[in-house]
Amino acid sequence: MTNPATQMPPGFRFHPTDEELILHYLRNRALASPLPVSIIAEVDIYKFDPWDLPAKAVFGEREWYFFSPRDRKYPNGVRPNRAAASGYWKATGTDKPIISRNENIGVKKALVFYTGRPPKGLKTDWIMHEYRLADSPNNKSYKPIRLGDHSMRVSF
Repeated sequence: MTNPATQMPPGFRFHPTDEELILHYLRNRALASPLPVSIIAEVDIYKFDPWDLPAKAVFGEREWYFFSPRDRKYPNGVRPNRAAASGYWKATGTDKPIISRNENIGVKKALVFYTGRPPKGLKTDWIMHEYRLADSPNNKSYKPIRLGDHSMRVSF
């Protein structure tokens, strides 16, 4: 398989807006529709430490994008499992709704990586933004693609 980054024109930069990430990448991925460009790698980011993730990315120098399964902390629960190889990702701040044409299309959540185990982990400088599609009771055609029993999200 060829690297999509080598097929981009000189000067190409991948800096999508929150709205573009949801509408053109995450929604298309969830609907099994073609992506504008295959530039986002599919990686279970929680199996790695954040400093190991840049090597797994298809494209990027200081920001990397991944489609990642969303694991649950408990089999019958709704809390996400954000444990990683040598630490954990902790949510910080409030969820930011992503609006397009007066419709909530997704949610953006900020996470910070801590080494060790909660509650005594040590905060690092690694930050991740997690995007997920908004729950839409009006949209019956949306059926998220699942890896095993995990819904998808895009993170960087």
